[in-house]
Amino acid sequence: MEMERAANSEEFLETVKADLFPDKVYVFTPKGDIMRLPRGSTAVDFAYAVHTDVGNRCVAAKIDRRLVPLKTMLHNGETVEIVTARGARPNPNWVNFVSTAKARNAIRGYLKNLKRDEAQELGRRLLNQELMPYSLSLRKLPKARLEGLRAELKLKDDEALFEQVGLGERLAPVIAGMLAQQTDETESQATPRKPLEIAGTEGMVVNYARCCYPIPGDEIIGFMSSGRGIVIHRDNCRNLAEYRKQPAKWIPVNWTRAVKGVFDSEIQVRTLDRVGLLAEVAGRISATHTNIEHVRVDTEGDASALTFRLKVRDRRQLAQVVRSIRSIPGVVRVSRSTG
Repeated sequence: MEMERAANSEEFLETVKADLFPDKVYVFTPKGDIMRLPRGSTAVDFAYAVHTDVGNRCVAAKIDRRLVPLKTMLHNGETVEIVTARGARPNPNWVNFVSTAKARNAIRGYLKNLKRDEAQELGRRLLNQELMPYSLSLRKLPKARLEGLRAELKLKDDEALFEQVGLGERLAPVIAGMLAQQTDETESQATPRKPLEIAGTEGMVVNYARCCYPIPGDEIIGFMSSGRGIVIHRDNCRNLAEYRKQPAKWIPVNWTRAVKGVFDSEIQVRTLDRVGLLAEVAGRISATHTNIEHVRVDTEGDASALTFRLKVRDRRQLAQVVRSIRSIPGVVRVSRSTG
């Protein structure tokens, strides 16, 4: 085995000498094969160079048998091993650090198809919700009626219609009215609309507003944003006044009981300016098993404003964080961002 590795090493050195490309990096696969990649390539680039499916399912990397982050840059002579997992999928953030066109195009292509599938599923849910007041559903709807609407809108298939509804490019209440052949607009508007339930697992077509950071437990409302799908806001967000000028784009939403995942939340901590206070506040947050994503410090005279973006499960966890911070001497006020 050692002799084989030595032979591979000699082959590696001879290849480097013969090639003389300073803009390339040469690394080994676990089987001892040599791969040539552009200098600056990362473990993700290597994974996609091996095979697109390996890149799409990679979750970790080992360099010389040592676990490293996927964004780690590769250097000459290293042995790279990719760890994959069934059900794993590309992270949109990978596009920010990969170097090869193959990796970049594969990630974008996968995410584009994934977003299309998620948009179609959301579009179906939205249309079924809006058809309920007419005692209809997509399953009960006469096939000829859906085909007639597609022809009128010049869409090739049902999936194209669902995708446009899911992405907010067409409004579900309008499409549902057309499908139900409802001509009395006032009657349609008077019918109560059942809220769409948000589970936190909808993917890229349900987004959470960065102005008010809604989390499970908040009263929320959804805004259909063309190309993005639904943007979820807290119902006390300051930006709602501007958005409410487009009432047709608002849909009622609420959280499911079994909502999953962690969500961004932002709090502002007003404090007296003293040495070590930032570290103490951060320590209290960490003690509640809450991750800090970002922190900003603004100082005015003898006071400071600390802004923390956190990852929390729900309002209960956030309340625990706030209580913990309020008990610190020198903290004047703790509040959530509201847009």
